[in-house]
Amino acid sequence: MSTVKIAPFEATPVDGIKATVNLCETAFRAQKTKPISYRLTQLRKLYWAIDDNKDALVEALRLDLGKPTFESFLSEIDWCKNDIVFVTKNLNKWMKDESAPDMPLTNSLLNPRIRKEPLGTILVIGAYNFPLQLSFGPLIGAIAAGCTGVLKPSEVSPATAMVMKKIVEESLDSTAYAVVNGGITETSALLEEKWAKIFYTGSANVGTIIAKKAAETLTPVCLELGGRNPAIVTKHADPRLAARRLLWGKLHNAGQVCVSQNYIMIEKDILPLFIEQLKIAMKEFYPNGTKSSPDYARIVNNRHFHRIKKMLDDSRGKILMGGEVDESQNYIDITVVQVNDEKDSMIVDESFGPLMPLLAVDSVEDAIRIANSVHSTPLGLYPFGTKAETSKILNEVTSGGASVNDAFFHGSIPTLAFGGVGDSGQGAYRGKASFDTFTHRRSMTTTPGWMEGLLAVRYPPYAGKLAKFRQTAELKPNFDRSGNEIKGLGYWVGFVLSLGGDSTKSVLSRWVLFALVAFGVKKYSDAGGLPNYLR
Repeated sequence: MSTVKIAPFEATPVDGIKATVNLCETAFRAQKTKPISYRLTQLRKLYWAIDDNKDALVEALRLDLGKPTFESFLSEIDWCKNDIVFVTKNLNKWMKDESAPDMPLTNSLLNPRIRKEPLGTILVIGAYNFPLQLSFGPLIGAIAAGCTGVLKPSEVSPATAMVMKKIVEESLDSTAYAVVNGGITETSALLEEKWAKIFYTGSANVGTIIAKKAAETLTPVCLELGGRNPAIVTKHADPRLAARRLLWGKLHNAGQVCVSQNYIMIEKDILPLFIEQLKIAMKEFYPNGTKSSPDYARIVNNRHFHRIKKMLDDSRGKILMGGEVDESQNYIDITVVQVNDEKDSMIVDESFGPLMPLLAVDSVEDAIRIANSVHSTPLGLYPFGTKAETSKILNEVTSGGASVNDAFFHGSIPTLAFGGVGDSGQGAYRGKASFDTFTHRRSMTTTPGWMEGLLAVRYPPYAGKLAKFRQTAELKPNFDRSGNEIKGLGYWVGFVLSLGGDSTKSVLSRWVLFALVAFGVKKYSDAGGLPNYLR
């Protein structure tokens, strides 16, 4: 039994929330968070505070989710620490101005560039399933971007919320960053404030409420929502690999992973082999079952236990593996169910738990049709099969992200941008994307005084100036009225030179090049100026 003491959960007084937000806004307006030295100091202090409190975090995650120690470090503690190290090593590069690409010569004289500026004071609303990662991850990005902000952890994981509050208050600048704990009342009070951006991770229903509230004040949002994510296993897939990898997708955190597959569609020819391999893998991973294993988490609370159990009870499918539940522990075994209807409760509803419905299909085309009808924009997509088959699935099913021949591997890479699309969310974060999501890309130019003579063409009176202006500003199309590309001199010169090789081709290339150049000179002379294809 752990000797680490976790403070009892305590909600933040609602009447103090406005003052907390004002304090953070004042710090931002004072410009204190903009220097890179300040940002790096805050991030480094946060790193060591997480490290110093790792035992408390392990215990809190055990209390909240029954999370195994291995998973607590893998996807929570070390995840956040590694994220901080990656960000601090790259922040100087990310903050630098960017030169504007593909500028005409006249515009390049104005030094067009993109400046990276923090959005302001932001709000992060975390989730319960990965309470540390999904709260501190966005906060790390906000600090890196130079924002101030308030973190609202999920009250459904109360022990971890209290440890995070302790970490923030002991390590970060208290005038710039704060934690507000509580439930609906406290969240509602936070949403009454004006923010530079709101970052929310959770359900689509709550995400809709937040987006509506944010729209009242034209506040941008980044929404990381759940998804009824399909896995598709073709008859040419390796049944052993598919079984092991998709089983892992449900055993991690007891399936409480927003990007985990919600259901598996599998071609009928391979279904028996796939089921056999599932049983083999299950015995290997949990020789004595999941209930007595220290490597298997629990459902976060009794309400979610009953929600998942109801999905199982309402299903008309046949249980092939698992099925054991224990309300006293909020325990639900990994349960494999063969369903026969795409409208089954286990297909149309997001389980967010250790349920693995299998739906046999006649073909890949059938699976694609079902995936697009059940949920048009899932958060994740998991095709197993040949390169041609997986490419077809990726091309015809839209998703926030995808892992080919694996379960949510794309979602386990901390430096790879992660986000949903459509119903599964908007915006992305992680790695550089975390910096970008809280950064305003400010386009800028600087016009030197000596250019005034060149700029005279833009000033009234306009008489006689349009033709002169269009000579310097109008771009000539490289396509005709039918939409076909016009291959000009540059294309043919490149083509001839690409022949190269032996001496004969080299001589030919030189003669053709000479002819083309001569033709261009003649056109130049005839037209009294530079030919269109050389402009």
